[in-house]
Amino acid sequence: MASTVKVWDRPVRLFHWSLAGSVALCWLTADELQSVHEVAGYAAAGLIGLRLVLGLAGTRYARFSQFIRSPKSTLTYAREMLRHKEQRYLGHNPLGAAMVVALIVMVAGIALTGWMQTTDAYWGIEWVEETHETLAELLLVAIALHVAGVIHASLRHHENLVLAMITGRKRAPAGGDIA
Repeated sequence: MASTVKVWDRPVRLFHWSLAGSVALCWLTADELQSVHEVAGYAAAGLIGLRLVLGLAGTRYARFSQFIRSPKSTLTYAREMLRHKEQRYLGHNPLGAAMVVALIVMVAGIALTGWMQTTDAYWGIEWVEETHETLAELLLVAIALHVAGVIHASLRHHENLVLAMITGRKRAPAGGDIA
């Protein structure tokens, strides 16, 4: 069996699965259980705050500076991926990093517009409601793309990324991998 290395620390893994659960709960309760929907939304907002802290002051693979790449690098990675010649990254690959940023921005926007709807100033304001709903719908598309990317990378690089997000461990880097 190949040796493994610790990549995702416990706070990152707890964040990931807690956010997934909060978002799922928000989606399931959107039109039925408003109080549960709001609590799950506030939980998601708090989790985004935690992820921002981890992104600035967390462990190596949690830090934004470790995995966020330039648009040019991300596009180059996407081209290489389409040709099945992309390198394996121990942390987030450039497209995965772009998805992390997109998901954080979308969830933050959904949480903000959701909170705004509970205030006197913005309650019943159509653009706030429409923005909240549009971002929520776009989030579902982004989640589907995220899952597709995880499946693709798992198959391409012969490793179970879902399991890695549970255990925190990935296959040790080999020649050509980017650690």
